[in-house]
Amino acid sequence: MKIHILGPAHPYRGGIAKFDEVLASAFGRDGHEVKIVSFTRQYPSFLFPGRTQYTQVAPPEGLTIERRIDSIAPLNWLRVGQAVAQERPDLVIPRFWMPFMGPSLGTIAGIVRRRSPQTKIIALTDNIVPHEHRPGDRMLTGYFLRRTDATVYLSDEVGRELDTFRYRGLRAMSPHPIYDTYGSPIPKTEACAALGLDPAVDYTLFFGFIRDYKGLDLLLEAWAMLRAQGKTQGRKLLVGGEYYGNREKYETLIQRLGLAGEVIVHDRYIEENEVRNYFCASDLVVQPYRSATQSGVTQVAYHFGVPMVVTRVGGLPEIVPDGRAGYVVAVEPQAIAEAVAAFYDRPDRGAEFRTHIAADRRRFEWSALTETFLRLYGELTK
Repeated sequence: MKIHILGPAHPYRGGIAKFDEVLASAFGRDGHEVKIVSFTRQYPSFLFPGRTQYTQVAPPEGLTIERRIDSIAPLNWLRVGQAVAQERPDLVIPRFWMPFMGPSLGTIAGIVRRRSPQTKIIALTDNIVPHEHRPGDRMLTGYFLRRTDATVYLSDEVGRELDTFRYRGLRAMSPHPIYDTYGSPIPKTEACAALGLDPAVDYTLFFGFIRDYKGLDLLLEAWAMLRAQGKTQGRKLLVGGEYYGNREKYETLIQRLGLAGEVIVHDRYIEENEVRNYFCASDLVVQPYRSATQSGVTQVAYHFGVPMVVTRVGGLPEIVPDGRAGYVVAVEPQAIAEAVAAFYDRPDRGAEFRTHIAADRRRFEWSALTETFLRLYGELTK
């Protein structure tokens, strides 16, 4: 089959770009002809909360990536739609993760449907309802959905969001696959040396972009509770990720809670070749999210075999079975603190979780996702 993925890829950074690249590679291993049609401009600078949208790592080998889409130029959408339609792909997969992308991706998809009727449009949706709401979100999302033939989503929570739009296309859920492209696990001593950390310390990790909905403040309050109980001796909280929001808010909270000596913050985008250092240096990953659909962080933790504490929101409990891969808790500092304490109070608990994580990895093969797309394509072409 000839497959086009519409979405970010190198030189754009971040989990969505990495996901698109790995998905393209997975289709390619099965013998399909795959192209990623990426962006010339993904976000206007004033809408991007980080320092840069671009990565410094080398481009992935063996992938065709064409930068064509300008997210804010309607005439460009028309040209790209016509160009994709002229190439007559069998399957187009637009990657939808926020309403802002609805007009560009929806317009391109609509043109392809009209001009190349044999092409099927199967969206890959990370979110239907965004974590951070803005006026017009539902209108933009609806515009996009009406121009697709089917949708694949990565958690049942997104499926429930899709229900609110009365979506008429075919649909299927396939869980977020494991990110297995960050290298093999390495010893803690080696990971700590790379990060300049003391390997004798136990590290609890918060990883990824720091946005309000991800609840780092809840984890800091939980850590302060643990400190008051004398349960942080020989342990530190490691934060790896760039602030996408009010940096001062978190720095002030760390000072107010008296945690300056127990929290290590690496405030920057963590490049791909550094990711494994953070996970291999850590005993536990905590995702104290206030809202979620699914998370790439959990799948990186699965790859490196690191137990997790996640909050009971969105699709996180689907991915992290309570008592097997870690703990699922309420969205409150007390519950987070109790879970972290329970993990460290039982020295054998980490080994138990790691055994279950190794067994559960089979649920998250990339082949399961590609097969889901091909099954829907088959139903659409009957």
